[in-house]
Amino acid sequence: MSRLRLFAAVLPPAPAVEELRRAVAPLHALPEAEGLRWTGVPGWHFTLAFLGAVDEELLPELEERLARAARRTEPFPLRIHGAGRFGGRALWAGAAGALDTLRLLAERADAAARRTGIPMDEHRRYHPHLTLARSRRAEIDLRPCVEALGGFEGTGWEVGEMALVRSDLPDSGVPGELPRYEVVASWSLGH
Repeated sequence: MSRLRLFAAVLPPAPAVEELRRAVAPLHALPEAEGLRWTGVPGWHFTLAFLGAVDEELLPELEERLARAARRTEPFPLRIHGAGRFGGRALWAGAAGALDTLRLLAERADAAARRTGIPMDEHRRYHPHLTLARSRRAEIDLRPCVEALGGFEGTGWEVGEMALVRSDLPDSGVPGELPRYEVVASWSLGH
């Protein structure tokens, strides 16, 4: 039986990604950047629910339940906004807009996975973020990166779909190789 590493996500549109890419580029020159492993631009997303390794046989039911969650959620406005950090372990860009609706969609994606029989991590308050970089070593001081990106205000868009994404971790052992992402399925919101 095959297992797929999956997560449900909101994928920002190309113009929003490009705006953020331009804003993040100067951060690579900061002294702290040396200790970071930057995420690849093609993998930028707002995770709704990380499902982990899922048995492929559960995919049809999972997709049906996620489709239902998407239909029950109306489209909503969102934009990439500001920056923050999880201690010295991760640097992220935040979100602004209809965050209550984004949280509701995340709760519905989590519930869909649970009802499918996927063991989910202990439920905790959803914190919308787009991971930009992770520390290569123990905690590092990410405050200069957060300060440099803190005033970022992206152009808004209407979130119109939820995606189920497969993540394949690198197995080559090549330093700096990034995970590969593939959209397995997507569903329009409110339809």
